[in-house]
Amino acid sequence: MYSRRQPQRRYYGGTGDPYSRQGRGSGTGRFKLFLIIGLAMAAFQAFKYFTSTQVNPVTGESQRVQWSTDEEIQLGLQSAPQMAQQHGGVYPELRAQEYVRRVGSKLAATSLPTKSGYPYQFHLLADPNTVNAFALPGGQCFITYALLERLENEDQLAGVLGHEIGHVIERHGAERMAKSGFIQGLIQSVMIGSGGDPTMAQVASVVGNYANMKYGRDQELESDDWGIRMMIEAGYDPNNMIGVMDILEQATGGSRSPEWQSSHPSPDNRRQKIKESIQKYGYK
Repeated sequence: MYSRRQPQRRYYGGTGDPYSRQGRGSGTGRFKLFLIIGLAMAAFQAFKYFTSTQVNPVTGESQRVQWSTDEEIQLGLQSAPQMAQQHGGVYPELRAQEYVRRVGSKLAATSLPTKSGYPYQFHLLADPNTVNAFALPGGQCFITYALLERLENEDQLAGVLGHEIGHVIERHGAERMAKSGFIQGLIQSVMIGSGGDPTMAQVASVVGNYANMKYGRDQELESDDWGIRMMIEAGYDPNNMIGVMDILEQATGGSRSPEWQSSHPSPDNRRQKIKESIQKYGYK
């Protein structure tokens, strides 16, 4: 039942009315404040990222990194035991360990790795299930036993390790850390600038994630090219790198995501780029 007496609405003042000028002004003021803070944070992140540059001694290119080479080396040395532990420790057979070290050292003794100044070390990990190889900043390179046992010859092992040395030469780890920090900083700026809008935060996160994936694919192709150069200089047949791509594809069971959803280029793309590198460096 409705009461005959209706409360008066106050359209031009009063703190209780959500449609009052004061209410509208307060909300707008908060939004502007969030926007200003978000823009300021984004500007700071951009300034920090784009001004933190160093010249790579091998490529001569200016790179956006925040670590010195000495800091990279120390980080790699400190992280190596933990990375080994995550893959079951080092492989116990000394003969297999020495095989990996010998091939890796032969590649590291070529002109380009020597010029980089990193103290390269090569480790065979005991993991029998994970088909993988990776490198930490500063020269620590790893291959799992699951991948090593699938390789058909020494040239293929040289291709895998040369690829990982390429990541170190290009300082990909330091670059990715710098870019990742920049993107995360921008995502936080968007969240603050939107007043915590969950939709905006989700969009910013997705865009940032795919930006990093694209960056990773470019790095993989660069490292394949470095691997080819080192293989040729060390006396290995670079055509065996194509066989490595076949092995990696078989290890996934033939299933693959669209390239734009992956941190690695498609096997077909990598094979084509490898062939182009072999031709570019005049190997016959």
